Parts: sequence; structure tokens; C-alpha cells
Amino acid sequence: MSILIDENTRVLVQGITGKEGSFWAKHMKEYGTNIVAGVTPGKEGQNVDGIPVYHTVQRAIAEHEIDATLLVVPPKAACASIREALDAGIKTIVVTAEGIPLQDALEIRRLGKLCGATIIGSNSTGLLSTGKCMMGFFPVWLERVYQRGSIGVMTRSGSLTNEVTAQIIKAGFGTTTMVGVGGDATTFTRFAELLPLFEADPETEAVVIIGELGGTMEEEVAEAIENGIFTKPLVASLGGRTAPKGTKMGHAGAIISAGKGSVQDKIDALTAAGASVADRPSAVGRLLRERLGK
Repeated sequence: MSILIDENTRVLVQGITGKEGSFWAKHMKEYGTNIVAGVTPGKEGQNVDGIPVYHTVQRAIAEHEIDATLLVVPPKAACASIREALDAGIKTIVVTAEGIPLQDALEIRRLGKLCGATIIGSNSTGLLSTGKCMMGFFPVWLERVYQRGSIGVMTRSGSLTNEVTAQIIKAGFGTTTMVGVGGDATTFTRFAELLPLFEADPETEAVVIIGELGGTMEEEVAEAIENGIFTKPLVASLGGRTAPKGTKMGHAGAIISAGKGSVQDKIDALTAAGASVADRPSAVGRLLRERLGK
């Protein structure tokens, strides 16, 4: 099994005719993703690698059954595009845009909760059911990084994901589902909100989170473990260990404020809850082997 998507998921790509949309749609299709349609206003009647393009989501859903959508649209168009998907009843949405205006981002999170949808992003690398379905920007042709296995991965960092996942593979494991929750200041679905899905997935033996300084997502994971919401082994790899307080890194969400959000705060919380924290990416595989007794 996987969480959120699998080989049966029928996928829509909004913004499919753009440079990035068409490039990644082709790679998603090659990976085996069941892309049934694309949407770009004013481009209806065209196709991308055999995928039919429609003017609106409503016109696409009138012709195809759709379970999930990937948005490859500009930040200022994201809110309207997500509203359109939600109005069509789509419950799994992946948002790649970086720098969505704060007011729009807060509204998107509110709408997702109101509609019972899972919205991943913003600034997400995507959602991957390894070997089954890809929605996003994963370089799945890197066999040393992307192999099927029993470890769930959630990440705030695109750059660290390949390195940490390569260490998981090197240790003899693989991944079930990988979720790029995004690096913007407002995250539509947070680490702790995804943990119950991994807890319920019988194929996921353990979870690795790839975090960084700023925000409180990692502390929320610690709280979920302490409250018994997540009981499987969890290993964390955290970026930004040496950054001074007040430092803003490459992501809008990576900022320390009000005495919270430092990497040490996160290490303390996770360790106290019983999670394992790697002191460097190369230690992740060893910690997984120790926690799983392999």
C-alpha cells in the first residue's frame, strides 16, 4: 500500500502546457502515473504527450474521473486553481508554486480543511508512491535514490531529500511514500497531520522526516509520538544546525523567532519523545537499522 496515491490514482495536471508542466508530465507518465487529463485555459484541444488538454477543471472532469491534481501554475494563480479543483470534488492536491501570497496561503489551508481535502505544499517537490505513481518533481531516474521499500519519508527540503533517501537505500531499505510538504512559511498539510496515514499503512515500517530550522513542525511530530498518535520508529535528519537565531535560510519557513524553531529545540523535543535524530545525513540508514533491528 501507499498513502494518498497509488498506481490506480487518476491524475490531472493543471498548467500542463507550460515548460515545467509539460516536462514533468512526460516524466510522470513514463514512470507509470495514470495522467488522464491536463488543464490550461485557452489551450483546449491540444495534447501533451497524448494527454488531452482542457480549458477548465470542470470540463476535464466532465470527460474523465479524476482523483488527484498537480498544480504547476504561478503563485498568484494558485488559490484560484485550487478553488477550481476543490469545487470539482478533487481531494488530493499537490502545489509546487513557491511564494504564494500569505493571505492566499492561509485561505488555501482553510479551504482544504473545510472540504476535507489533503493539499500538499506550497513549494512542494511533490508526492511519490515509489514505483507506482509520481506527482511532482522527483528525479526518479536516479536508482540509487528511488527504490521501493518500507520507509515513509516526509521532507521540507528538496535539496536534502535525495541525499537522505540515498542513505536509506544504502542501508538496504527503500521507500513507500515520499511527501514534500513544502518550504514556504504556510504549509497546507503539516508533518504531524500525515503521521496517522503512515501509522495506518501496513507496508510502512518506519518514517524518516527531513526537517530544518524554523517553525514548529518537528516539535508537533514529537507531540504526536508522545500522545500515541504515531507509534512506529521515527528518524529525523535536520538541516541548519549551525545557523544563529534570527537567520533565514533558503525557505520562507526556515526562520527562528520568539525563541522557538532552532534545530536544538527540535532535537530536544524529538529525542524526549523517543525519536532518533541523525547528526548527519549519512547516519540515517544506521539509525533505521538500529530501530528496526536489521
